[in-house]
Amino acid sequence: MQFVKLNNINIHFADTGNINGLPIVFSNSLGTDFRIWSELISVMKRDGARDCRFICYDKRGHGLTDAPNGPYQMADHVNDLISLMDYLEISDAIVIGLSVGGMITQSLSAKLPDRIRAIVLSNTGHIIGTKEIWDTRMNLIRQNGIASLSNDIMQRWFSKEFRDKNPAKLAAYRNMVERTPQEGYLGTCAAIRDCDLTNAAKSISVPTLLIGGSNDGATTPELMASTHSLIAKSRLEIIDGPGHLPCVEAPEKTAGIIMDFLKENDLV
Repeated sequence: MQFVKLNNINIHFADTGNINGLPIVFSNSLGTDFRIWSELISVMKRDGARDCRFICYDKRGHGLTDAPNGPYQMADHVNDLISLMDYLEISDAIVIGLSVGGMITQSLSAKLPDRIRAIVLSNTGHIIGTKEIWDTRMNLIRQNGIASLSNDIMQRWFSKEFRDKNPAKLAAYRNMVERTPQEGYLGTCAAIRDCDLTNAAKSISVPTLLIGGSNDGATTPELMASTHSLIAKSRLEIIDGPGHLPCVEAPEKTAGIIMDFLKENDLV
């Protein structure tokens, strides 16, 4: 395990692969830690990214990274990632972001385009949800805890077919969200609630791949299409079947789409 103190918090990260290879940075979703990328990375290595450098991290309030008191702003999450990239001396990176990680990725690309070669936005949007939706969720968690919403969360994260066929995995991912520090979960909810990246998305100039799941009830294919329409150099792929976490539910298909994108842009 690797840790570094940046911006007054201890950040848990993993820096693996070829230290001199193309850096690929992963930023994950609300209520998860960076273990969600493990299967995807394994497939990517098998299919042509063996010589790349892979950087995963737990954003503030999640996994083994500190959970300072909230609320957080999206800028807090973005600055944490910039600081980690500075610490690891990473530039010209591919950044892959899922859900709120996709919002972090959009913000980063708009802010520091010279440090980004391309981005992948999975199951995300320029805006996610409404103030009323987030305030309601946050109030329910304050009253009853994250576990009170975990069944609903699992239905958004995974398709019915996946839930029915993978009870052990489903239980593990329920544990993951329920064990997320409440302050970190709520702080990040506030960051998403208060974030509108419409103008930032319009300014993204690097090659961009958007990936969605046809059964995603959180960031729907319609939202993905709306975000795609804002980004000039973007391509949209909706995978038939998965919910909100195609990197978990369909790692082979997700990796295939990403690798095709990287090869088409002469990145691997």
